[in-house]
Amino acid sequence: MKLLLHYAKPYWRQISLAVLAVTTMALATLLQPQFLKRMMSAIIADNSSAVFHNGIWLLSLAVVGMIAGVSGTFFASRVSQGVAADLRQAEYEKIQTFSLTQIQKFSSANLVVRLTNDINQVQRFAMQLLQIILRVPILFVGGLILAIWTIPSLWWVIVLMIVLILLTTGRIFGQMGGLFGKFQKILDKNNTLTQESLSAVRVVKSFNQEGQEEENFAKSTKELTDLNQKIAYIFSLMTPVYMLISYIAIAAALLLVSHTILKNPSELAKITPFITYLNQILFSLLMMGMVSNMASRGLVSLKRIGAVMAEPSSVNIHENAKEGEVDRFAGRVSVNNLSFAYPNDDKQVLTDISFDLPAGQTLGIVGSTGSGKSTLALLLARLYQPQAGQVLIDGQNLQEIDQETLHQNLSIVLQKPVLFSGTIAANLKMGRPDAGLADLEKAAEQAQASEFINQYPDRFEHEVSERSSNLSGGQKQRLSLARALVKNPSLLILDDSTSALDARSERLVQDALASDFAKTTKVIIAEKIASIIHADQILVLDHGKIVGQGSHHELLENSEMYREIYQSQKGKEESHD
Repeated sequence: MKLLLHYAKPYWRQISLAVLAVTTMALATLLQPQFLKRMMSAIIADNSSAVFHNGIWLLSLAVVGMIAGVSGTFFASRVSQGVAADLRQAEYEKIQTFSLTQIQKFSSANLVVRLTNDINQVQRFAMQLLQIILRVPILFVGGLILAIWTIPSLWWVIVLMIVLILLTTGRIFGQMGGLFGKFQKILDKNNTLTQESLSAVRVVKSFNQEGQEEENFAKSTKELTDLNQKIAYIFSLMTPVYMLISYIAIAAALLLVSHTILKNPSELAKITPFITYLNQILFSLLMMGMVSNMASRGLVSLKRIGAVMAEPSSVNIHENAKEGEVDRFAGRVSVNNLSFAYPNDDKQVLTDISFDLPAGQTLGIVGSTGSGKSTLALLLARLYQPQAGQVLIDGQNLQEIDQETLHQNLSIVLQKPVLFSGTIAANLKMGRPDAGLADLEKAAEQAQASEFINQYPDRFEHEVSERSSNLSGGQKQRLSLARALVKNPSLLILDDSTSALDARSERLVQDALASDFAKTTKVIIAEKIASIIHADQILVLDHGKIVGQGSHHELLENSEMYREIYQSQKGKEESHD
């Protein structure tokens, strides 16, 4: 609740107006039966003037209650939507500060649910809270007092009805309590399954697994539906049980006062408001049940959102940093005793990695599949945090560098290129929003992307479709590389980023990197030794450890593993020729 109250503070004016409107509506509702009683007494006494006078008051209270009800709903809606929007934005911004470790801890599908479904649950909870939280106690307490004041002898009927309803409510919500948390977990599972299936649609189709995926989805959906139906069934018992108890109470009241009415017909004027107050007490308890239902869902969602908000940020952002005051790295990289294991996995992916890369030099990294090459790239880009050891940039701990400074100085091209829907220009400008057309053209030329970009009539304004499905693998790599180069970074990390390029294009990219980025420190991960043969130094990784380090010629002499990789690749090239 603290989280909800914190984000509700900016809306205190609207909250005050909503509270005032709801209170006015509740008071108007309580007063109406009193004027109804007076009207009935006047009718029995054949006093037309009193009938008209009390009728005007009754109508006026109904109009005031209606206006107050509409106003309360309006202000409650404004507050709940505003709080939900602010909370959603804050949660999204928080997620942007997460490392990949933290993203994997929650899972991307889980975070999507927390940003959408959980926020919606909180919005509904806030809406119900403002509309009902004050209305319920006013109607309950006021209805109880006025009902007993109207016919004091029937106080025990009222108390018995309340006790029965509270026992029923406790029994129902005792069963529902744990179901909402379970519902959210199954919903997360369902979303994860959906996301995986849609993102891997090519694999699913290539292995003819549509039937299996449909079966898995149907099973997950059935589990979700069954639980939802169970919750709905339990909740559906509330209203009929409440109404049954209410009718029993009304019948008992009529039976008990019938002899009094027969003796004194004027007492009939009291039974109608008494029954109205009984219904108001019932209605307030029913609304309390609705709030409890919504609160159960809302509090579970608030707890899940709170877990995201309480997660420590993995990036360092200097609050006092001013725009334009970003220091440029010289580019020296020092890695000292670096070790890393992925979340929920005790197996070390990297163990005791150490090397020093002077500014402006190129480091090549090779090794077998699963040797930890890509993981090392992610650690150098601070997308993961090491469990042991440290990475230093120009002597400063990578974890302590301001996010904006790191962003301006470092570019990474991931093994699997990722582009966003939008124009080519928008994608290239992600790293440098102020880049002009000349900058984009230069980066595209360096990345060997100009040829296919110029084939589009709208060139850099050409639209990239969702998941860049209208681009080939080589085109995606070229654009990803151009996006990294347009920043002119101090440190450039390339993770097998030219694997989909033909030999000529790859050679031209290497030439551009050597000539145009001579002062840039480069870390190049490659499967092919030919891609890093001219690097100043090369690391050979095997099972997360450095098993060779030196120049190409030094490694040919000193590293058996490097020599084997080189000979096998050389043999393939010769046979291909």
